[in-house]
Amino acid sequence: MPRLKEYYTEKVVPALIKDFGYKNRMQVPKMEKIVVNMGVGEAIQNIKVIDKAAEELALLTGQKAVITKARRSIATFKLRKGMSIGCCVTLRKDKMYEFFDRLVSVAIPRIRDFRGISPDSFDGRGNFAMGLQEQIIFPEIDYDKIEKVRGMNIVIVTTARTDEEAKGLLKYMGVPFRS
Repeated sequence: MPRLKEYYTEKVVPALIKDFGYKNRMQVPKMEKIVVNMGVGEAIQNIKVIDKAAEELALLTGQKAVITKARRSIATFKLRKGMSIGCCVTLRKDKMYEFFDRLVSVAIPRIRDFRGISPDSFDGRGNFAMGLQEQIIFPEIDYDKIEKVRGMNIVIVTTARTDEEAKGLLKYMGVPFRS
C-alpha cells in the first residue's frame, strides 16, 4: 500500500469528518484520478519530438503515455485533423498515490521562486488543475538527456462536491497552497 494512501485513511479521513461534519466515512471526498497532459506543439514540424515527450511522461508516471491527436484542422497553426499534438497519462489507484506523493514531496519544492500553489484553480466541482513550466523538477528526468524543457498540465479529479471540500482534502494531503 502506498505511503500516502495509508496516510489518507489514518489521518486525512478523520480530519475531514471533523472539519465538514460528515456522518459517514463514505461521504469523505477522495482522489479519483490524476491526468497528466503534455502538449507538444512543435510536433507539427518534427514528429520524433512527440515520441521523446511520451517517453519522458512514461518515465515520470510509471505508465505508458497515450498520443493525443488534433480534433480539427486549424490553418493558422498549419494543423491538420488527426496530427499528433501531445501526450497524456491517466493515473488511478496506487500509481496515482505514488505520483501525487512524488509531486508534493519532491517535485514542487524544487520549483524555482516557489511561493505556493494558487488556490484559484478549482473548477467549481471539486477538481483541481495546475500547470508546471518544466519537467526537470522531477528527479527521474536526467537534465543532460533532455532536448527541450517542456511544461505539463496536471488535473486532480476528486469526489468532492464543492471547492472547499476539495481544497481541504488537498491541503491535508500536503499540497502547499498560497495563503
